[in-house]
Amino acid sequence: MNTRILKGACLLTIGAIVASASVGSAHAQLPYLPNPFSNRSSAAETIVTAAVVATVVYFIAKHEATERQRQVAEMRARQSYAGMSAKRKASMKAKKVRYIAVDTEKGAATSPKARKTVMIYDTQTQKVASNTAYDVEKAPDVGSTAKIDNYSAEYVGSGQ
Repeated sequence: MNTRILKGACLLTIGAIVASASVGSAHAQLPYLPNPFSNRSSAAETIVTAAVVATVVYFIAKHEATERQRQVAEMRARQSYAGMSAKRKASMKAKKVRYIAVDTEKGAATSPKARKTVMIYDTQTQKVASNTAYDVEKAPDVGSTAKIDNYSAEYVGSGQ
């Protein structure tokens, strides 16, 4: 596991515990989620919950992509980006999302636990961002922005 991800998750967990203690109630559940039996709700609880939920890491393994995986990802990403409305492209630009995550074919190096294999496409250079394929057990929802490795990318699925 990437140590940077592990450190980030630990810091967020500690922050959630400290924040929940500062609002008057410490819970023994990790990651922190508001108590459904409490009618109290504060801005601090909402912020902590959002921070914890937003750090979900979707990939379970990464490996070098095959030439075929790269070709499929690039073709699907180009089709998807070309088919996006001007409004959606403007929304991505406003959110400063430069990359899209697109499904590609599974390869020989794909983890047996993987439901899908995803690659990252750079919308500015119009090329696959790297030669890395990410195996995912559970893909994000189409249209959502996900943090995959060092990329913040909008997930487009197979791009159809």
